[in-house]
Amino acid sequence: MNATFSGRIPSRRQFLQLGLTGAAAGLMASGLELAAPPQVQAQSALTPDAALAELMAGNKRFASGQPTHHEHDLAILKQRAVEKQEPFAAVLSCADSRVPVELIFDQSLGHIFVTRVAGNMATSEIIASLEYGAAVLGIPVILVMGHASCGAVKATIQGKDVPGQISTLFPHIQPAVDQAGHNLEAATKANATIQAKLLREASTVIAGLAKENKVKVIAGYYDVATGAVELLS
Repeated sequence: MNATFSGRIPSRRQFLQLGLTGAAAGLMASGLELAAPPQVQAQSALTPDAALAELMAGNKRFASGQPTHHEHDLAILKQRAVEKQEPFAAVLSCADSRVPVELIFDQSLGHIFVTRVAGNMATSEIIASLEYGAAVLGIPVILVMGHASCGAVKATIQGKDVPGQISTLFPHIQPAVDQAGHNLEAATKANATIQAKLLREASTVIAGLAKENKVKVIAGYYDVATGAVELLS
């Protein structure tokens, strides 16, 4: 099938309809070039440091407004991910809707094993999920990521009466408030660091893998305003 794009970048639908080869040919004919895709695929075998470097490179692309994840052929990714998953990183994130993990790190389907809970806390259920990611899926890096304007940390600082079971979050986050005080950013960063330390120490599975340099657990802080992720420890 032939097509003329008249100097415009084709949509994802056009890529899928025409096939990657045909779309690339159309771009070349119009004098445009395809942007380079991320250097890592979900099926890559990476060291902990290399996996962390790829996460941060993706965040740099996202924060600078130059993401590339949308250029992946999702049909091919889905086909490869039907029988198994092989993510190269895991992220423990807050449940906040302003923290879309795959977008923040400019990754696509099957690349990141994501666990989410308000306050990005290392509860027993979260630890069990991340143990599966590290021990069974072979994920080499786990990032515990807090974020700016975190409602769970803010509510813990305020200590007011709340409806339902929301207050069950507070005991998990209170150690960070005790350590950092009532400054929201400082307490949020302290919470991410404490939860990462808890994950490293409370899980014998992850602790053992970390001792063998097979997995790295690190804390980070996502700035909602700038889109940048800061590594903390």
